[in-house]
Amino acid sequence: MSTFELKTHQIGRIYSQPHFFILNKGQNSGKPLINPCPNCFVVTVPTEEEKNTLYHLSMMLQIGGFYAYHLKGSVIPFISVNDCRNTLKDGYNSMLIEFEELQKHINIVSAISKKEAELQKVILKMEHLKVSYIQSLFSKKQNRATKGNKNLINLLA
Repeated sequence: MSTFELKTHQIGRIYSQPHFFILNKGQNSGKPLINPCPNCFVVTVPTEEEKNTLYHLSMMLQIGGFYAYHLKGSVIPFISVNDCRNTLKDGYNSMLIEFEELQKHINIVSAISKKEAELQKVILKMEHLKVSYIQSLFSKKQNRATKGNKNLINLLA
């Protein structure tokens, strides 16, 4: 059984144990974070291995929409600390029976997320390439138009 502590993060506080953060406001509530933000919970655990397991489990629960079920609020949705804690506990306990199976699923989701990040970088580079191409296309046309106007001015002078 994992022994983790989940509580509201206080800005400026430094944690000595292995830890990660979970976003608690907005449509991405439940999303695990490496770095803190003003609206997040902190999960502290005794070991790095447990931190990685719970981090990826939290990511799986967030992607699967298990935190979204507990969202409250009409303007800015949020998840309570108890709902977040219980969801993480229930998710861990349901997967605890086959710990090796949990690790296998975590490795698969991690590999998919890593590939997704690589593809996002490629997409970003393609967007920059498209913008550069279009800008160079129009700058060539503007240069031609400017040269044509200079030739016309020279003819008239």
